[in-house]
Amino acid sequence: MPKDVEVHDIRHDWTRDEIAALYDLPFGELVFRAQTLHRRYFAPNQVQLSTLLSIKTGGCPEDCAYCPQSAHYDTGVDAAKLMDVEAVLAEARAAKVQGAQRFCMGAAWREPKDRDLDAVCAMVTGVKALGLETCATLGMLTGAQAQRLKAAGLDYYNHNLDTAPDFYGAIISTRQYQDRLDTLAHVRSAGMKVCCGGIVGMGESRDHRAGLIAALATLPEHPDSVPINMLVKVAGTPLANADALDELEFVRTIAVARICMPQSVVRLSAGREGMSEALQALCFLAGANSIFCGARLLTTPNPARDIDRAMMDRLGLSPMTS
Repeated sequence: MPKDVEVHDIRHDWTRDEIAALYDLPFGELVFRAQTLHRRYFAPNQVQLSTLLSIKTGGCPEDCAYCPQSAHYDTGVDAAKLMDVEAVLAEARAAKVQGAQRFCMGAAWREPKDRDLDAVCAMVTGVKALGLETCATLGMLTGAQAQRLKAAGLDYYNHNLDTAPDFYGAIISTRQYQDRLDTLAHVRSAGMKVCCGGIVGMGESRDHRAGLIAALATLPEHPDSVPINMLVKVAGTPLANADALDELEFVRTIAVARICMPQSVVRLSAGREGMSEALQALCFLAGANSIFCGARLLTTPNPARDIDRAMMDRLGLSPMTS
């Protein structure tokens, strides 16, 4: 922990009202507070780089209203089988050559079957042997499954809360909020690091956004990585015509996440393909310090690597070293 860290920076008792008050601060004041905290915990101009690969695409039985991989919606995404282990490792090698520090593997499952984990664990072990950090998002896990993934070498497990508890039912009906919290508990108990965030721009109110941050910031341990996703509107999903979120409201969400979880890496995640470089720069100023690199995020577009390299060069950003 840095020498100038204040003990009271790290809190697990944030109230929704307190977080709503942060959102209401003048924009400059909010960003200043976030950047000040960011510099206590992180090198100010370093960004963690991850690459995300869909290892099993489409056909998911969940009805998440934002997701093009749901079997409930006609989005043009066809269901595919789990990728071959060697094909995944080839993608991981290419990602490492391109500068990725962490390789994330995502499968469109409600939860993995135990037999599915045989191949996934082989992927994790192989990616780890390449010298990359490993991350997976496979849906809900049992405690035993979490232990298997940990033993295989999985560093991070991603399982997002998506939104506030009181807005969750408007987005998903096929699993409960508590199911998500239970999986996070299994991941922590197994000794893996938690990657957990949410999506904004789904028609939620500012109070709901405060509720999402409150749910994350009052977990027993703050997530090690907090992805903040801007909704990518996909034709065929119920949210295809959702109203666009105000850009400064998105920056406010990044800043509030940084203030409430100052030790967490805050990832500027999905939706960057539709963001200007200036908007992304504001997000970095507000405390974001991670991105996905590579032209695809599961099934949706992401800026090409050369575009990101040019942006980072112009902003004086470099890959995170630790």
